[in-house]
This record gives sequence, C-alpha cells and structure tokens, in this order.
Amino acid sequence: MSNIASHYGVCARTLQSHYKHKVSGFSEWNQKSHSEDYLIYPDNIGEYLSLDEVSQSKGELYTYLTNKNGRGKKGTLVASIKGTKSNDLIAAIEKIPLEKRKQVKEVTLDMANNMNLTAKSCFPNAKIVTDRFHVMKLVTDALQHIRIQHRWQAIEDENKAIEAAKNEGRKFKPLVLSNGDTKKQLLVRSRYVITKKEKDWTENQQQRAKLLFSHYPSLRRAYKHTLEFRNIYEEKSKTKAKQRLEEWCEKTKKLEFKNFNTAVNSIIHQFYTILNFYVNISTNANAESFNTKIKLFRANQRGVKDLKFFLFRMEKLFA
Repeated sequence: MSNIASHYGVCARTLQSHYKHKVSGFSEWNQKSHSEDYLIYPDNIGEYLSLDEVSQSKGELYTYLTNKNGRGKKGTLVASIKGTKSNDLIAAIEKIPLEKRKQVKEVTLDMANNMNLTAKSCFPNAKIVTDRFHVMKLVTDALQHIRIQHRWQAIEDENKAIEAAKNEGRKFKPLVLSNGDTKKQLLVRSRYVITKKEKDWTENQQQRAKLLFSHYPSLRRAYKHTLEFRNIYEEKSKTKAKQRLEEWCEKTKKLEFKNFNTAVNSIIHQFYTILNFYVNISTNANAESFNTKIKLFRANQRGVKDLKFFLFRMEKLFA
C-alpha cells in the first residue's frame, strides 16, 4: 500500500484509511459484529475437513476448521473460532446446518481431547483421524526427554568435578571424546541425530551417534524403540498396523521407560482414531500448511493492529 501511495504521491496512511473504510467493503461486512469470536462459511464445508489451532495475535489462540479440497486457497476456511474450549467450538460450528455437517466423512486433528470432542459432537457421520505427525512427535518427545535427563546429569557431574578441582587447587579439564565433544556437548549436539534414521546420518552424525550410544546404552534402546514405532506407519494394512501397535505398547511396558509409558497411555486412549489413519492415509498436513499461510500473512502485515480488519482480509483470501 505504501508503494502505491508513493507512486501516486499521496499519504500512505490516508490511502490505507480510504481503502479500509470506503473501498474494501469492511464497513458493510455482515460478520463484523461477531468476527473476533467466530466466523462461519457453511458453503465451504466439504467431505474432508481439518481442525487445528494457531496463534493469531499477542499469543491469542484461534481454532480453524478448513476444507482439504480448498488447498489453502479460496473456499478453504469453513470456520474461525476464538479460543480452544470445546464448548465454544461446538457452539460456533453448530451454527452450520446439520444437513451440511452430516455430509462430512472425515476430520483430521491433533491429539487434544477438546478437538476430539468437538469433531465427534459436530460431525456425526465423520471418521475422526488423529494426525500421525502429532502421534510420532509424542513418542519422539519421550526419547528426547531421556536425552535431556542424561544431559542434566552430565551438567551436574561436570559441576561437581569443577568444584572438586577448585578445592584441590588445580585447573579443571573436561573429558574430551574422540570427535572433540565433551559428554555435555555430545548430548546437546545429538538432539537432531536421534530424530533421523541411521541411513540418513552424515559421517559426522554416525560418529556422534556411535559415541552417544556407547556411553548411554539406555538411549540406544530408546532410539531403537522409537524407530520401531515410526515403522508402524509404513504399514499399508490397518489390521497389521493394529497388531504391531498393540505389540509395541506391550513391549513398552516391559522396557520400564517412564516417559514412553506416558506416551503409551495417550496412544491407548486414542487407539482407534490413530488407526483411522490407515483408511485413507490422511494427515493434518494441509491444516499445518494453512496455519503457515496465516502466519506469513500476519508477518507481511507486520503484526495485527486491527484484528477485525485482519479477519476481514483473511476472509477475502481464504473463504
């Protein structure tokens, strides 16, 4: 807008104000009064939807219901609702006629209970699919937590060694491993190594992983166990995937990793919605892509100064 104003030799603020109040149609917008609480577009509903949340302005969360067939363009946005409380989400989405909501065959979402409850309440004929990437992240976070526990122990051991050296009047020299890392550095720099499969490691990562697993055998077991879980998602058969997932959960209990047990409890709680992934191999990737577009649009505007006008412009782009 400032470039256009400069080209025509007018004040940028005057042009922006004229566009907002006279040209854009914002003043006559039919959803303006409730836009900050919710926006709904019943005509954009489709058979395959996604439900996800994103930070809109000043850390305030909004939940978006999107149509996968919209592919992030016009016709994508079905509903925008302030907050994440299931009661608020259900109240807004139920403003869409029931006949339209009955047409929905599938809704993909993350592992949040409020999203699950909302989808089940609003779309009676839809399969609920828990997004694979959120499930995998839950298991990967359990692995990372074990690495972090070892890291804190390494920091504590180093601090004790520094104190002992100080008391003895000598200079502390940390143990340096063959790749140039100390144990503390090894655990920090292995963060991304243990998120990748072995075949994807670079030469340096292979060396780092070898050292990591030789010093921390429990981390090797946890890494192998995480890979076993990831491989379940490579199955094509829902029946085989169900069997392998049950076996993995049972094996986890025997490993006695507290963090993995916590992950298993969440997986068991949403066991069948997780398995629904294998019906159409559906993910929530399109919702994450849509969220990225919202964030990019917000960044291009250098933040959200007028939330209602921001939502109005978002409607023009995506609804």
